[in-house]
Amino acid sequence: MTYSYAPKGVCSSRIDLELENGIIKSVVFTGGCNGNLQGISRLVSGMPAEEAIARLEGIRCGWKPTSCPDQLSLALREALAREGR
Repeated sequence: MTYSYAPKGVCSSRIDLELENGIIKSVVFTGGCNGNLQGISRLVSGMPAEEAIARLEGIRCGWKPTSCPDQLSLALREALAREGR
């Protein structure tokens, strides 16, 4: 299942992800800190979405109340809900 998410309050403007049976197959960020977001994408690839959510949820970027990793956790929650999990 592929899913697109529009992050809020961060530099990235879109998160495209692919899940298969609750496992993250790929994540692509549009905008944001390219190198860091490529690193995050590669680190979570192959990881159960629930584990990634637990690790990324609540991370803040400087003074902002959220971050791209935190927004990824929200995107994963929504994608899992659509997957029926």
